[in-house]
Amino acid sequence: QVQLVESGGGLVQAGGSLRLSCAASGPTFPSYAVGWFRQAPGKERELVATMTWGGGRTNYADSVKGRFTISRDNAKNTVYLQMNSLKPEDTAVYYCAVGGSITTLARGYWGQGTQVTVSS
Repeated sequence: QVQLVESGGGLVQAGGSLRLSCAASGPTFPSYAVGWFRQAPGKERELVATMTWGGGRTNYADSVKGRFTISRDNAKNTVYLQMNSLKPEDTAVYYCAVGGSITTLARGYWGQGTQVTVSS
């Protein structure tokens, strides 16, 4: 069983930056693929960024490419999402997830979410 706790959300002006953190419990964290999803009111959930268990491969949604960076520190059992040049359309609840592989993230373990609000 893996438990995830996100933090770092908040209110920021357009063009600003935030760094989200996702602290995981469980000794097997380094073996999981990790990812960040987001969901805005009235919109479908969107996969924002993913990273393989070894950290060797990352993937980003086109909407955040070049602005967001996913990283992980296996020694700290923590996943990060650095978000730069934020736009109002980035406003959403952000969730981290871990799973056996990138393709099974949605069926893995989820955090409770953290709100990100970008004002124009």
